[in-house]
Amino acid sequence: MSDILAEKLSGVTSSPGVYLMKDAGGEIIYVGKALNLKKRLSSYFISSESNTQQQMNLKTGVLIKKIVSFETIITGTEKEALILESNLIKKYKPRYNVILKDDKRYPSLRLDIKSKYPNLKVIRIPKNDKAMYFGPFSSAGAVRQTLKLIHKTFKLRKCTTGAFRKRTRPCLNYQMGMCFGPCCNEIDQSMYEEAVKEVILFLKGRTPALIKEIKDKMQKASQAQDYELAAAYRDKMYSIRQTLEKQVAVTADFMDKDVFAVIGDNEHSVITLLTVRSGYLQGTRHFGFKATISSDSEMLGGFIRQYYEKTNIIPHEVIVSTAMEDTPLIEEWLTDIKGEKVRIYEPKKGERFELVKMAIQNAENELNEIISSITSSTDLLSRLQKRLGMDRMPVRIECFDNSNISGKNPVSAMVVFENAKPAKSLYRKYSIKTVPEHNDYAYMAEALTRRFRINKEKEITYPDLLMIDGGKGHINIVYNILNEMNLTGKFELIGIAKKDEARGELEDKIYQPGRSNPVNFTRERDLLFFLERIRDETHRFAISFHRKQIRKKSIHSALDDVNGIGKKKKEMLLKHFGSIKKIRAATPEELSSLPGITVEIANAIKEVLKIEES
Repeated sequence: MSDILAEKLSGVTSSPGVYLMKDAGGEIIYVGKALNLKKRLSSYFISSESNTQQQMNLKTGVLIKKIVSFETIITGTEKEALILESNLIKKYKPRYNVILKDDKRYPSLRLDIKSKYPNLKVIRIPKNDKAMYFGPFSSAGAVRQTLKLIHKTFKLRKCTTGAFRKRTRPCLNYQMGMCFGPCCNEIDQSMYEEAVKEVILFLKGRTPALIKEIKDKMQKASQAQDYELAAAYRDKMYSIRQTLEKQVAVTADFMDKDVFAVIGDNEHSVITLLTVRSGYLQGTRHFGFKATISSDSEMLGGFIRQYYEKTNIIPHEVIVSTAMEDTPLIEEWLTDIKGEKVRIYEPKKGERFELVKMAIQNAENELNEIISSITSSTDLLSRLQKRLGMDRMPVRIECFDNSNISGKNPVSAMVVFENAKPAKSLYRKYSIKTVPEHNDYAYMAEALTRRFRINKEKEITYPDLLMIDGGKGHINIVYNILNEMNLTGKFELIGIAKKDEARGELEDKIYQPGRSNPVNFTRERDLLFFLERIRDETHRFAISFHRKQIRKKSIHSALDDVNGIGKKKKEMLLKHFGSIKKIRAATPEELSSLPGITVEIANAIKEVLKIEES
């Protein structure tokens, strides 16, 4: 421990609070909380033959060497420290904390119970809007399968809210008996509400209770000699029973539980979540993390707090594979959010322990797959390094591509692969601003200049390998650009050109500066396939961005040139009429009936849209 750290540690209080650890650049790399700040910080820094030092694992020891300074914030209670720690982690996103990223990969179902006729909508990011959310589901396939069963079994409307308002006659779902058709028919509101309640029971995992309820309705309909209704209930019950038979019963008490297990080595950790609803295993999800300073106990506590901040569903029981020092505080916090008592268990035997063992087994399997994938990626990158004659492994690969239609709305896009995997948060889009005419080389020059432009406030991160979608011409232009920017030698450069089938070429070609012939991948085709995959992803990303720009330009050219039309009025017009085409077809009287649209503005809209159409 340095003298500076020792001196600072001597002045630390024994009060509860939060500590922020910093590296040599002053960046906050870890945030933690403690009931006793002095005791906790001493456990990190004081080197001795103590048990604490002996128990310190390898990864923590390595990471501690990166810490050159720390700050502390004193709080009144440990609970205040818990809340402050969560807020600071969200604010600074320290690299060695457990950070639960926005769960955009996992879809959920949203049911707006405030609507007169609620429907289910697939969403990625739940909002605090008093709607009911179910999920997240383990995959898009899982949510589609669930929706398919719901649409087949229950008769909620399937159309979007916008289509629902404008529909003039029932859709095909109504004709097939799969929808009540509330868009055009007067239906019994209580009947629709009953269907909504059944869907809620189903999505909450209350399948046995739902089957019993439907069975009771079937028997009552049969006793009333309404055999058609009884048959409908029978078919619905049969469909739901088929789903129940596919589910795995794991508990006898039929309570809702979330089961968490954490497994890790010195470099990687996995937290696995088993979701149990009404005694049935609903799904398994895995969350992977790179090296952290946290112990397994701290990791699990931090993860659980972040996880339940992002979900609307909190079970009555949370079961964990390792004891957490914050268990009473987290229990209190979860109880406050749910409004009902929530218990956290760390079982050593019994039914709950069997669930923990199942979660641990799944976590170990996931960790092994991660390690195996990393090993495979390392081997691939090592061979690519050798094949391209690079002096270092291409851990970070950047690829650029342009997209335009006859020079209109030109854009360029950059895709990043790290450790042979797409790093989508690092993707970048560039709207070309300085090239008046169609010039693919000039587009690339502008994008690269902006990518590697020196920023005094932020250090540039260079790729190990830069790939351009293009052949020899592109490579020569890009090489000259990099040379002018004094970037040659910072990273390797390659170009990927499509095969010329007319000349009998069988595969795409990889070019390097100063080399006339393409690189030979005959015996290692998987390396070429990998580079083609990066090129295709860049192409997809560039085209997607270009299409968005065209749509944006179309809306701008149609309305933004009208005097008196600002952003709010434009949004109001589009929301009311639905499209530019329908605005063009509207009469001046229909336009001026909207708030803020005078007769003069309405006539100006008609005139501009008439010119734009011609």
